[in-house]
Amino acid sequence: MGKQERLLNIILEGRSDANISFRDLLSLLRTLGFEETIRGSHHLFRKKGTAEKINLQRDGNKAKPYQVKQVREIFVALGVRENDDA
Repeated sequence: MGKQERLLNIILEGRSDANISFRDLLSLLRTLGFEETIRGSHHLFRKKGTAEKINLQRDGNKAKPYQVKQVREIFVALGVRENDDA
C-alpha cells in the first residue's frame, strides 16, 4: 500500500484528522483529479463534473482538522474509496 493509499484510508476512517500533513493532503487531492487554485493562504480545489469545493489552509505543517473532516465528507459524497487512483 502506497503513501497516498494509506493517507486516503486514514482520512476515510477518521482516525487522525489532527495529524494529516498539509502537503500530503494537497498531493492526494491533485492525484484524485482535483484542480488547485491558490488565493493568498487559501488552497481551493474543485473537480470537474462536481459542485463540491474544498478550501484548505495550513496549520503549521498540518491540515486543519475541521477541513480534513470536510474533505472526508466530500470523498464520501463523491464515492471516493481506497482503491481510487491514489
